[in-house]
Amino acid sequence: MRANSAELTKLGAFALLLTVVTSAIWSALLVTNLRTSPRVPWSALIMAAVLWIGWRYLSGRSGSHSRSPLRRNRLRARPVSRRTLAWALVAGLLSIASLAGLWIVLHQLIHTSNSTLPDFSRYSLPVVAVVVAMGALSGAVSEEAGFRGYFQGALESRFGAPVAIAMSALLILPAHGLTQGFAITTVLFYLCVDAMLGAIAYLTQSILPGIAVHFIGLVVFFTMVWPNDAARPFVATQGADRWFWIHLCQAIIGAAMSLIAFRRLRNLARPERDAREAMIAEAQPAVS
Repeated sequence: MRANSAELTKLGAFALLLTVVTSAIWSALLVTNLRTSPRVPWSALIMAAVLWIGWRYLSGRSGSHSRSPLRRNRLRARPVSRRTLAWALVAGLLSIASLAGLWIVLHQLIHTSNSTLPDFSRYSLPVVAVVVAMGALSGAVSEEAGFRGYFQGALESRFGAPVAIAMSALLILPAHGLTQGFAITTVLFYLCVDAMLGAIAYLTQSILPGIAVHFIGLVVFFTMVWPNDAARPFVATQGADRWFWIHLCQAIIGAAMSLIAFRRLRNLARPERDAREAMIAEAQPAVS
């Protein structure tokens, strides 16, 4: 069913609220956990239960049965073929490699502080691993469900994919800004990230591949990129070293390769995507 303007506004507000509240719950649990009993990552267990309850509701498995089909359709947690999943992962992983290079290059050009990461050096490796995994999972599930599922799916039926992806990426910026700031480099980076994830959701007509890519991307940035930001030289004062140019090449080559993979994904998933869009179009007169 094509959503009207009022419904789109509600879905957008819901997506933003879902992301912010999920992040706030996880942050509160993690801070309390690390302050009171840092050797036992109990916060991850509670967060896993929160995600499970939320997923059941969003997918229509709990809550009002009369609206269960609508919620299930809006979530777009549809299974995809193995080939589609494989190419979605290839396109996503190549994009992550490119985006990691882009973040590093932008950070060296315009330094921005990243104060969202706790100092994990005081904690055991198993605790850090569980905490990082849960942080990545909660972020991936909430954003993909809210923005690429509920909100972008409704936008696609009203405006088409390019506009839907752009509008979804713009709306989620405040949520990123709350934790990462609103520096121009940060805004540019997250627009690229959300466009990539939005493209995966549209091409596959499912948020499941995007959740996997999103999760892997957050793990990579939590463990390999953001912790090393403070040690990177600032180009304006120290000049561009060898690693700056390596990471610039990484960003460019990774982007080119990811575009090739996205083209393959588009062609592979087109029949299934067209069939679903035709089904939605045929249903319009019956519900309008």
